[in-house]
Amino acid sequence: MNTNGNFYTFIYTAVIVVAVAAVLAFVSQSLKARQEANEKADTISQMMTAAGFATKAEFQKMGNAAVLARYAEEIGSAVLVNVQGEQVGELDLSEVFSPADLKKQNYLLKGDKAEARIPVFTFKNGIIVVPVYGAGLWGPVWGYIAFEPPSGGQFDIKGAYFDHESETAGLGAKIKDDPAFQAEFQGESPDFHADRIFEIVKGGSLKEDGEEVLDNQVDAITGATMTSQGLEAAINTWLEAYAKYFIANEPTDDVETSNEED
Repeated sequence: MNTNGNFYTFIYTAVIVVAVAAVLAFVSQSLKARQEANEKADTISQMMTAAGFATKAEFQKMGNAAVLARYAEEIGSAVLVNVQGEQVGELDLSEVFSPADLKKQNYLLKGDKAEARIPVFTFKNGIIVVPVYGAGLWGPVWGYIAFEPPSGGQFDIKGAYFDHESETAGLGAKIKDDPAFQAEFQGESPDFHADRIFEIVKGGSLKEDGEEVLDNQVDAITGATMTSQGLEAAINTWLEAYAKYFIANEPTDDVETSNEED
């Protein structure tokens, strides 16, 4: 065979391409289980960081097996609800919602809301965790918001953890990298009865005499307007979808009064 001819070059190139593709496919398939395990452990660590069980760094040091074991020890229930606040399914306690799962439900929430099935994770200590998902400046942003057991007719935020795919380092990436930003959510109370359930406010949340006037606002990240707006939109889209669920589970004054009398 003429090794200098076009036919030889074509055949040689085709063989190399097929061989490389086969190797890559084999490697990808071989690593799939490990990748899925890493993603699951990372998702769980984000949820549990929001719920205050440990910091993200502490979970990373634990390793996948220890993270999964801690989750199994602490989780109480995992259900699916619709935008009417009705429970429409249950998740096995070993199941979590990855960013890919959140993306699918976010698509429905932007369109046919009636078809959306969104998760509510409740830990044995009463803390409730729900996810949020949306678009930042350069790619998707997502996260988890944890709520204290309801009291006083409202749900106070226990903590929050946010992540992103490709926000700008030192600016939009602060939604993940800056603990101070995530700490701002602690103690806030989304208004599930309002048109804007939660706000990330450029220039600072409304204050009077140094005290916050509203409990459903946090300060935006300086220099990251688009990321802040994207995260705010994500939070409101998802909390609006959860609104009827939370409203249906709000404690009533009658119940609190009855408990006090007892």
